[in-house]
Amino acid sequence: MIYLDNAATTKPDGESLDRAMQYLKDDYYNPSALYAEGYNIQLELRRTREKLLSYVCDKEEYRLNFTSCGTEADNQAIFGAGRRGNVVTTLGEHSAVFSAVNELKQRGVEVRFASLNSDGSVNRESLLSLVDEKTSLVSVIHVGNETGAVNDINGLAKAVKGKNAYAVFHSDGVQAFGKIPYKLSKDIDLYSVSAHKIGGIKGVGALFRKKNLIIKPHIYGGGQEGGARSGTENVFGITNFGFAAEKKFAAVEVDFERISGMRSLLWERLDKELFTIISPEKIISDGKIVASPYILTVGVNGVRGETIMHEADDAGLIIGTGSACASNEKKRFSRVILACGVSESLADGILRISFSPQNTVEECAKAAEILNKIVRRRKEIVD
Repeated sequence: MIYLDNAATTKPDGESLDRAMQYLKDDYYNPSALYAEGYNIQLELRRTREKLLSYVCDKEEYRLNFTSCGTEADNQAIFGAGRRGNVVTTLGEHSAVFSAVNELKQRGVEVRFASLNSDGSVNRESLLSLVDEKTSLVSVIHVGNETGAVNDINGLAKAVKGKNAYAVFHSDGVQAFGKIPYKLSKDIDLYSVSAHKIGGIKGVGALFRKKNLIIKPHIYGGGQEGGARSGTENVFGITNFGFAAEKKFAAVEVDFERISGMRSLLWERLDKELFTIISPEKIISDGKIVASPYILTVGVNGVRGETIMHEADDAGLIIGTGSACASNEKKRFSRVILACGVSESLADGILRISFSPQNTVEECAKAAEILNKIVRRRKEIVD
């Protein structure tokens, strides 16, 4: 079986699991306990925190709160910072942000949505035109989970602060963390990540936040995570996250180049008379990363993506039709894909192919062969 739905979830890294297993079987103590064994676990969590911070930001400027997932981290950012005036976000957000800001709207907060470019990136002019002196929060996804388009969050955050120095800037970094090389600038206030997208287990996420930023928690209790998120920490999951991230960041640039080649090869092998690319075709433009090599989204006119997905599964290939979370919305067309200006006919045939370092060139070539064969046969039936 060829697995190319890694944007939905990745296979847990075996070595990272083995290293973390001691915190499930032997060192299972409560990190809040006052005896030596509990205190030692708290020290281990502190080391993991500092390690994760060091990969993408200045750890003297930021702190990190562990959560149960990327969605919780997004929700804590949105509900903690978007409490007054207006909130500005984009039409390309993951449902964890999109649904949260719509809930804010129900609570009386004005929500403004910036438009997208055709590749799924946010339109800079549209975003900045929505920011004013009453904007409390701006949230822009770092790597679009449906097209892989990369937003220049550092540049956008700087421009936002130029219009309103008091606006809090948040970014969902779930599809970026451990996959593309970058560092957060001082203008980023909040940043959400998730373990299971980089070889960690499900059930662990984190929210990076500037040390001088005060936001209210939305889970109360024992005051864990410095009072920001109560609940006994998932020590096994957190340490596993740390070990998985350690492996990912040690090879982030090498993997970036290798996966760029696999993405290019797969797109090269797909029949251009059958498939239309939705993701940015180039990964780097004018010296900047404009697309994640980990995601390739294409469309097929006249054949439903879901049909292709199921037939591919039968042929030994697992791919997606878009965001796995968005599938729960029970809508025929992706709101993000439509916001890119894609016609409903093409939006009906969306396929999201997403990679991991465990994939091979041979798998990508075989995947293209399977998809070409399925779509040609389906087109012949329709014609």
